[in-house]
Amino acid sequence: MPDRKLLPGKFVWFELVSRDAKRAQAFYGEVLGWKTMPFPMGNTTYEMICAGETADTMIGGYAAPKSDRQTSHWISYVSVEDVDATAKAAAANGGRVVEAPYDLPNVGRTARIADPLGAELCPFRNTTGDPADAPAMSGHFFWNELHTSDPTRALSFYEKVLGFSHRAMDMGPGGTYHILSQRGVDRGGVTSFLPAGVPPHWLPYVFVDNPDAAIARASKLGATIQVGAEDIPGVGRFGVLQDPTGAVLAVMKPQPRA
Repeated sequence: MPDRKLLPGKFVWFELVSRDAKRAQAFYGEVLGWKTMPFPMGNTTYEMICAGETADTMIGGYAAPKSDRQTSHWISYVSVEDVDATAKAAAANGGRVVEAPYDLPNVGRTARIADPLGAELCPFRNTTGDPADAPAMSGHFFWNELHTSDPTRALSFYEKVLGFSHRAMDMGPGGTYHILSQRGVDRGGVTSFLPAGVPPHWLPYVFVDNPDAAIARASKLGATIQVGAEDIPGVGRFGVLQDPTGAVLAVMKPQPRA
């Protein structure tokens, strides 16, 4: 698509790493209506997540763990102009390079990095540019949230490594929430809400029309409900589930923006 351009700071892909992809595919098909579509990549086939029936609705994919220590989890891909430079910046600012930069044939270049508190994500440069920003749609990812033990340190890291600016929001009893943005566009958030024993992580959000129904379906199909459907005043209604393979995901119906 020649009209596509890079949108640095945008979360452009979400991947479920699991040893039981088939079980996850069946679960999300029932809960969120996602489809699975095979995509040839050299000698292997990558299974893409599609929010609709056609390839132009692809929003993520399924991958197998690369070591026995990796538990089932979601990993987010964020658009950058230079993957190698981002990896070097991560290491220079207290983070680490989990997977060195490498090419994805006919797709782009990526790596996996961890911030100083341990939360991981993948910087990614798409060969054909990024999908244009568009209003949130049912079944699509639309937000990404960092849960960390030290927001101040994390915000400094992501400002230096990914170029995010940030502003604080007073959430009352919920404490201070930080909005991450780049080039005037909000891309994600940072919160200090982190249950005991849970390591820092990025939590992707999926737009759903009825969070209560989605959480109920998830529970019936074997998910552990970490947060039942509830309202965030001025933001929307959401819930958080851990799917049957162990990966954690949030669903939300956001309130329309002014």
